[in-house]
Amino acid sequence: MKKPHGIFAPIATIFDESGDLDLKRFSENVKKFSETKLSGLVVLGSNGEFTLLSYHEKVALVKAAKEAIAKDKILIAGTGCESLRETVELTNECARLGADAVLVVTPSYYKSDMTDEALERYFTFVADESTVPVMLYNMPRNTGVNMSANLVAGLSRHPNIVGIKDSSGNITQIANIIAKCPKDFAVFAGSGSFLLPTLMLGGVGGTLAVANVVPNYCVAIYDLCKNGELDRAKKLQLGLLELNAAVTTRYGIGGMKAAMEMVGFHGGSPRLPILPATNEAKREISDLVNAALKLFHEVCGKNCL
Repeated sequence: MKKPHGIFAPIATIFDESGDLDLKRFSENVKKFSETKLSGLVVLGSNGEFTLLSYHEKVALVKAAKEAIAKDKILIAGTGCESLRETVELTNECARLGADAVLVVTPSYYKSDMTDEALERYFTFVADESTVPVMLYNMPRNTGVNMSANLVAGLSRHPNIVGIKDSSGNITQIANIIAKCPKDFAVFAGSGSFLLPTLMLGGVGGTLAVANVVPNYCVAIYDLCKNGELDRAKKLQLGLLELNAAVTTRYGIGGMKAAMEMVGFHGGSPRLPILPATNEAKREISDLVNAALKLFHEVCGKNCL
């Protein structure tokens, strides 16, 4: 796989009314996302409710995604588990099923033990054992563990560690990672709230929850920045902030899934203990979705869909 770049959606896992996997509707989403301008998809990410899935469910989702995704799209599987052994096992099973790369989050339950030395050994071992390229995943809001720029810089020298999704929101840290790592190391924004700043600093894309809702809008920010049309890119970036917040920190996965339903994707309910969005939240999200789509058409024109 070449250096990954562009916009990826960390897609939702779809459940039926009994709370079991709905692979049919999940696959329909994958096919529909394949028709967008996204570079690829991440299955088993935070927005895919990864930690609420069994090992066999994770494998089933990767298999279904690979069978449904367009051949020109990249499929990345989230495989970070609490134990090194399970992470390696899941990583290579996902690779066997056709994942092009894996995204590995930091272990976090024993967070006081997750020193830079421990994390360096963990990720190095995973990369040594993985049969596909490895991307680091820094998600301190969920894990309580932050990967420092110096740690990432050291790991970036490993030939099988190709990039990082940084969801910290710490733009200074992201800048330091870009400055300290080799030029061919792919740095991705982990949220739509700081996509453009990351790109302007030298990042190569984003893996964004909000791309589940407005995928081509997110791609437009990337394309406009790449083409030097920064005023238009800035207008879209600023116009994305409220919708991005609504489907992440404000209303969480329930909000994101509700927004997906509004734009024609399957969303449904999250798996307990996560709750679905309230009717009040849905009304607010609907207004924000409509405002974002209106701005998208204003900035990019009718032919940008």
